[in-house]
This record gives sequence, structure tokens and C-alpha cells, in this order.
Amino acid sequence: MRTRTPALTSASVLLAVGIAGCSDMGPWGDGTISSPATPSTAPNRDNTTTATPFAAAEFVDGEYSATGWYGSLPSHQDVTVGVEDGAITDVEITTPAEDETSLGYQQRFAAALPEAVIGKDIADIRVDRLAGSSGCSEGFMNALAKIKEAAAA
Repeated sequence: MRTRTPALTSASVLLAVGIAGCSDMGPWGDGTISSPATPSTAPNRDNTTTATPFAAAEFVDGEYSATGWYGSLPSHQDVTVGVEDGAITDVEITTPAEDETSLGYQQRFAAALPEAVIGKDIADIRVDRLAGSSGCSEGFMNALAKIKEAAAA
């Protein structure tokens, strides 16, 4: 007797693509924008904390850009921030998703991001979930880690 494996339907493929976008399930599942950790610490994926390697005064003023990757089906965002006196003065983020669901998450995240980070010390920023999106947060934090390295004095 032969067994048959069902073929993937277009709906299951779209579901997988949508999940690869910025999902609304955060690693901590508590809906917070910032972690409950102190400013000198940041939780990693297993919710333990590690000291951040930078202090706000250790950054050179300027504009910095990086690409942040996230998700099980690799997605990305290009992030540009302005830094002055160790604080973020401006932020821009791309929304390159082609899938409608993923694009929606990215656009909502991009709209909410400036309020969450502008005026805050770059060393202290930790975005876990914003505008219902944790995947976009992961991409942003990935890019921000590269920016911190580039801006370190």
C-alpha cells in the first residue's frame, strides 16, 4: 500500500511567509516594549541578562546605518540612526517585506519606533516588542548592535 504525503497548499505557504515577518509573539510574551532589566543589562533569548558592553558616553556623534536580520525565513530591515551625546536623535527603518501580512507588521513597527527610541541613550535601548511585533524588534536590535559597534569611541 502506498502512502501519500499531502502537498503544501498556497495557504500554508502564505502562512509560513507571514510568520517569517514580524510576528506578534515576543520572546517573553509579556507585551512589554522594554525588558524589565536595569539599563546596564539586557536579556538574551533565554531571558537571562548580560551586561551591555557600552556606556552612553562611549559613542561618537554621527549618523550610522546597518542591516538587521530576523525570523525563521530570513527577513531584514535597514536601520539608520542619528547619535548625539550618546542619545538617538533620529531613526529611519525600511519596510522591505513583500508579503502583505509581514509588510503590515513592519509598517506598524516603523511608525511606532521613533517614539520608543528617540531621546534615549543608545546604550540603554532594548526593544522587545513594539506595535504587536517581536520579530521586527529582533531585526532592529540586531542592526542596533552593529551600529553600537560602529559608533563606539
